[in-house]
Amino acid sequence: MEYAKTYTVRWADLDPNIHMRHSAYTDYAAHTRVQFLAEQGFTMARFAQLGIGPILFREDTRFLKEVGLGETIRVTAELSGLNEDGSRWNIVHAIYKEDGRLAATVTVEGAWLDLRARKLAVPPAEISAVMNSISRHASYQDIVRTPREA
Repeated sequence: MEYAKTYTVRWADLDPNIHMRHSAYTDYAAHTRVQFLAEQGFTMARFAQLGIGPILFREDTRFLKEVGLGETIRVTAELSGLNEDGSRWNIVHAIYKEDGRLAATVTVEGAWLDLRARKLAVPPAEISAVMNSISRHASYQDIVRTPREA
């Protein structure tokens, strides 16, 4: 199942060139990820109860088409990588213009942080199950960690 959210570009999303500013693309991608998790029962309050939260190691945005004020965009979230214990994950967000043309992609590499110990953590099984439910991007590859990364 593809997960997607639709947004209308706001005045605050623009830059001096009168098109969507670079950081707005990543804001919409992040909001889409957070909404997906919240809809699965993992709100910020639930993460606080569990003592775990998502973090990013890397974020890469590719800009393909301009997006302007008042345009409707559709932002998808697809899993592009997951390791065996669910502790590391990669997601690709596609941002589409109203006419269906791809405007940008935002690719993120992330993990789960133990909020008390402030160290990387293996998520509870219920979070791993949710992450496994996200549709797979065409580029999906299992994340295999080398002993050095462990």
